[in-house]
Amino acid sequence: MKKYNKYILIIIIVICLISYSIYSMFFDIQRLNGEEIINISTSPDGNYTLIMYVNNGGATVDFAVLGSIKNNLTNVNWNIYWQYHCNEVDVYWVNNDTVIINGIQLNVVKDTYDWRKIKE
Repeated sequence: MKKYNKYILIIIIVICLISYSIYSMFFDIQRLNGEEIINISTSPDGNYTLIMYVNNGGATVDFAVLGSIKNNLTNVNWNIYWQYHCNEVDVYWVNNDTVIINGIQLNVVKDTYDWRKIKE
């Protein structure tokens, strides 16, 4: 019985690792990289810089826009915006921590927008 429990535990761990790997490969926008910079905008207090990229998918896939925040105090970068069927961007800072990108309002510290997770 002890040997059986050990195998069950190993199978559960393997399934969890595979599930996490699939999620991070296909559904986590932090793994995305920008290609061509189309806009750079700094927050009013200068603490954050929003760098907007356009990614060209080639002949079979449409353009996509990626927004990446850089914390100017710590030099840490993270992605907050991923929009498909888009190659232009309109950026407006509401305050020091809030930005509107193509009509989507985001808090740069805690919010992300991923077109794949929005139901229309």
